[in-house]
Amino acid sequence: MQTLFNRILVKHARIRAGDRILVALSGGADSVVLLDLLLQAAETLQFEVRAAHMDHGMRAESSRDVEFVQDFCVQRKVPLRVGRRDIPGLAAARRQGLEEVARDERRAFLQESARLADCHLIALGHHRDDQAETFLLRLLRGSGLSGLAGMRLRFDPFIRPLLPFSRSQILHHLAARRLPHVEDLSNADTTFTRNRLRHDLLPHLREFNPRIDEHLARLSRRIALEEEYWDLQVAMHLEPLCEEGDGGLRLSREGLALLHPALRTRVLRGALERLRGDLRGIAAQHLAALEDLLDSPHPESEVHLPGVWAARRYQKLWLRTEAPPVAGGFAVAVPGPGVYDLPGGGRLQVVLTDGCTGEDRWTVEFDAALVAFPLLVRSFLPGDRFYPSGAPGHRKLKDFFIDLKLERELRRSWPLVVAQEILWLPGLRRCHGFRPPQEGGPVLRLAVTGTHRGNQGL
Repeated sequence: MQTLFNRILVKHARIRAGDRILVALSGGADSVVLLDLLLQAAETLQFEVRAAHMDHGMRAESSRDVEFVQDFCVQRKVPLRVGRRDIPGLAAARRQGLEEVARDERRAFLQESARLADCHLIALGHHRDDQAETFLLRLLRGSGLSGLAGMRLRFDPFIRPLLPFSRSQILHHLAARRLPHVEDLSNADTTFTRNRLRHDLLPHLREFNPRIDEHLARLSRRIALEEEYWDLQVAMHLEPLCEEGDGGLRLSREGLALLHPALRTRVLRGALERLRGDLRGIAAQHLAALEDLLDSPHPESEVHLPGVWAARRYQKLWLRTEAPPVAGGFAVAVPGPGVYDLPGGGRLQVVLTDGCTGEDRWTVEFDAALVAFPLLVRSFLPGDRFYPSGAPGHRKLKDFFIDLKLERELRRSWPLVVAQEILWLPGLRRCHGFRPPQEGGPVLRLAVTGTHRGNQGL
């Protein structure tokens, strides 16, 4: 077993001379064998070994486990860090299951221990039978293919060099080397889902196929290999479709529509992972909700996913960890010529001149004899009507915004320059009348400068 284990360390776990590895040492058979194999390999492959043990505070005999791992490490001259967490108390406070909280706290403790010991790898004692249990557990919970890939032998900073070995091989090594260990009595508690799989479901499946554990682990490895290929495809296709900004990510709806459905779903998963940092709580139905959002007949609609607010805004899919804040109303009085700060950044310059110099998106000119002060720069109000330049007449401003495909978040914050009616929507359109006379005369010139343009997404 040692020879094969060493090959796995080099080829699959990619251990190099000078590495320092932290072993998650529970004191059970799996972790004791893992530590023993690593210590034997350390001299040949020239790496260092450290250990960490976390007391979960769930069993009366947990102090016995702490004493065991301390003695075991002292005898083998392995530096050890011991920590304790009140898992039942944390689970009650967080309203989560014991298994979930224990996993999260254990992982956090191991990563902290690795950092303190300057270890860049953490070795876990999962083996082939664990892989089969994980496959079945995720299958029963409705996981997709990505979840069925199961545990990887190396997924930084974690390595699982025992994954190719069965539980019986590990027990054989334990006996052959006469290694002491402690039994975790909670492993027999069938109130835990994994234990029910181990003690009830898998033995029943072995009646149909005695090698079911091996078969499931091999299938899981095959899926994991294909998942590596899909990861490359996702990285290749997500980048050109995705842009960061507005407090999240925006994806091209048209670009997503061109992808094969299998790749599109994975690209959406990749975007969620980039946004959140992980995919905890994201299930198949959440990805289906994003697909429905993309296909919705409504150009502006939204859904709430675990830790994600998702919205279709015309030809963009907008992802944020929370919904954008609702813009408050504003009003800025403009009593005469001058420079006025605008909400959201930028400035409005108001000038009286003797002639026209020309208009553009951010500059507009009016007949000063027809437009009287004070002006008002304010936000959109329900019922606003606007007579756009070149249009046949007045129309609802909301309909005008929608025709321009202006997102609802921008509609709420867009500045309107108003006198007796709406004169100008900076960056969008001026009103129909009030143009300076061709024969000359006083001109009211308005210009928006500064950061306001960028803040409005133009």
